[in-house]
Amino acid sequence: MKQEDIIEVGLPELSAAERTYLPQIFDGMRVTIRHMFRHKAKTVEYPEQKRTQRIENYRGLHRLNRDQRDRVACVSCFMCSTACPANCIHIEAGEAPWDDREKYPVKFEIDELRCIYCGMCEEACPVDAIELTPEYHVVGRSREEMIFDKEKLLRVYDETKNLKPRKNPKITGYAGTGNRPNNRPTAGKEPT
Repeated sequence: MKQEDIIEVGLPELSAAERTYLPQIFDGMRVTIRHMFRHKAKTVEYPEQKRTQRIENYRGLHRLNRDQRDRVACVSCFMCSTACPANCIHIEAGEAPWDDREKYPVKFEIDELRCIYCGMCEEACPVDAIELTPEYHVVGRSREEMIFDKEKLLRVYDETKNLKPRKNPKITGYAGTGNRPNNRPTAGKEPT
């Protein structure tokens, strides 16, 4: 290494007051007091009071969406489990009994305790089969209760479909996608 490439950095010159750290302490206290009087308290008395969540972008409990024929919308493409950084999604595919798709999930499980609620599964899904809901108060007494299987995820959809309608984007090659006007759920209706 050349001598001209070396830069020597010395200690800064501190005054007597700065060596006692009093100016830094007073600066920190000034910021704390300013925040104390300017900002309104945002504390709520949960569970009696609940915050209103922005439903469009809040990432809470997962759900597995249903299609227009009330079947599971998942086509077992494994995109969600591949995109998941926490490795909490487990899918076992089987041959679909319907003629509009090749596969469907025989087994679909999400470990909610392992999940980091990043939304990567929701973004990766090509048929809008998995979504994160605004539900955040879920309780389990054991680890097994927090592993959501296909039936439990479909039950979450049934409970939240009116709160957050399925996006249902138009997907080329998949029948019954993208035909819900104004993003409203159409439970029990046949595709047109």
